[in-house]
Amino acid sequence: MHNYLKRIYEGKRVLITGCTGFKGSWLSLWLNMLGADVIGYALDPPTEPNLFTILDLRTDIKYLLGNVSDYDKLISVFEIYQPEFVFHLAAQPLVQLSYEHPRLTFDTNVMGTVNILESVRHTGSVRVCVVITSDKCYENKEWIYGYRENDPMGGYDPYSSSKGCAELVTSAYRSSFFNPNEYGMTHEVSISSARAGNVIGGGDWGRDRIIPDCIRSLSNNQGISIRNSSARRPWQYVLEPLYGYLLLGGLMSKNGNAYSSAWNFGPNDANIISVKELVDYVINCWGTGSFSLDNLDHPHEANLLKLDISKARAILGWMPIYDVYEAITRTVKWYKAFYNSSTNKEISELTLNEIRSFENAIHASSVKC
Repeated sequence: MHNYLKRIYEGKRVLITGCTGFKGSWLSLWLNMLGADVIGYALDPPTEPNLFTILDLRTDIKYLLGNVSDYDKLISVFEIYQPEFVFHLAAQPLVQLSYEHPRLTFDTNVMGTVNILESVRHTGSVRVCVVITSDKCYENKEWIYGYRENDPMGGYDPYSSSKGCAELVTSAYRSSFFNPNEYGMTHEVSISSARAGNVIGGGDWGRDRIIPDCIRSLSNNQGISIRNSSARRPWQYVLEPLYGYLLLGGLMSKNGNAYSSAWNFGPNDANIISVKELVDYVINCWGTGSFSLDNLDHPHEANLLKLDISKARAILGWMPIYDVYEAITRTVKWYKAFYNSSTNKEISELTLNEIRSFENAIHASSVKC
């Protein structure tokens, strides 16, 4: 699998927005491993500590400080660096924060996406653009069925609504300016959106996210306070959707009209567990700890949300590799190593090995199939 992805991305100019975030840092590291010429465009890392700094990615990629809301600066980056692939991950990613700052959330998540697609439209080098949104983009009816890519967009809270809007923006640009039926005739650009959520893995210290909340408490020998303990989420290891994005990008580059659409990347139904079950297993992996229920009033959050991933399975050949318990085990192992390690170099090597192990697991899974 490493060699397959390397043949696609080695030597290619790849622009990643949101490269300083949790997922953006993992993706930047992976693409750098594959030999891509990575250009990162983002605000400075949102937390301290943060994975971007731990991995010393400033020395491995071309990092450009900027906001996707700043169109003039963004388009200048496209003009100067002429990327071939664009992975748009920059976002305001938190439900709770969206209640506090709705205007910021819509400006970043909706107009930021408009700015990216406008930049793509005016840059002749771009062949592939993958817009990363969220599973929360769907109009959530909290039914037991997984949402399919053609189900209605929606959103109760500002964050979810902004992601639904970003999907509609992407669809409008794809239809109006990069229509797959006109691929190879009026344009050579493939535009897709990718929907994933509840990603876990080492290196996330984001606010109001369950794994970082657990790790902060456990590392300080404090009890974990959890809200909405019965809520069931499609937890998945961070490398699962990133592999989906990379696989999708490669297929888009070869056959843009066939893969320009929306895609779900999520776990199998058997791996959708409650917040309480997740926290119980985190504590078990850590070795000590306890939790209590937070019964205070909080802004609305969904209780049940899952994705139908049959399209990605059938058409892309993508499928989940790790079950939820393997994902939690690897995540906690990473944090334990971080808090017990004396050097960032050791953590960087551990993180690289996680990618290598995952690539091997993909290969083993494909051979088994």
